[in-house]
Amino acid sequence: MTDTAIAWDTYSQQRPERRRTNARGETTWFNWTQYEDHGPGTELLEVAAGARVLDLGCGKGGNVGHLAAIGMHAVGVDVSHQQLAAARERWGQSPGLELHHGDAVRFLREDREGFDAVYSVYGAVWFTDPALLLPAVRERLRPGGRLVFSQRPPVAGCYGCQASYIPRGPDEDPLVVKRWDYEPDAWEHLLAEHGYMDVRAAVLEAPAGPRRVGTLIVTARA
Repeated sequence: MTDTAIAWDTYSQQRPERRRTNARGETTWFNWTQYEDHGPGTELLEVAAGARVLDLGCGKGGNVGHLAAIGMHAVGVDVSHQQLAAARERWGQSPGLELHHGDAVRFLREDREGFDAVYSVYGAVWFTDPALLLPAVRERLRPGGRLVFSQRPPVAGCYGCQASYIPRGPDEDPLVVKRWDYEPDAWEHLLAEHGYMDVRAAVLEAPAGPRRVGTLIVTARA
């Protein structure tokens, strides 16, 4: 299995930078899906300005940068130095923004302030053992706090821990990391087992066009 930091540094080189403006002309925005200008926004977090919110696997910082821009105390953590370097270059001067390098579970265990919401967009919730991550998140959520995450729906029949491949050059083997895939009802059951309430999991359909794969979005409350 590939070292996760190396894997996500490699992935960072393949990912384009977020556009400077979206279709509405906004310079910051929140996006839960793999499609541009599609799906819900920050309302899923159910928090207001001043809330302390954590992005698990913040990548190049587009979502956490938006939260800082609208007045939240936005905290991002990622294992990739390259992803964080890109985030700091574009968003690092935003008031109220903190960016940290490290493992998601370790960061949660070391935090002492707690969060009003924790979220992950195709991030650490997809690529971390839920038996370790879900209790760590719940311990750091303030009463009534929200956990929200999105990722691709599972391939039929492929559930639980799966191999995820990150391509490299034509003469190099791909890098391999683990990811955890479950159907919506399985996520609901798993979160309830870990003490979460008001759990909802559903697949948001892809926007109109040739693409057919939707986005799995899961919400829960501590």
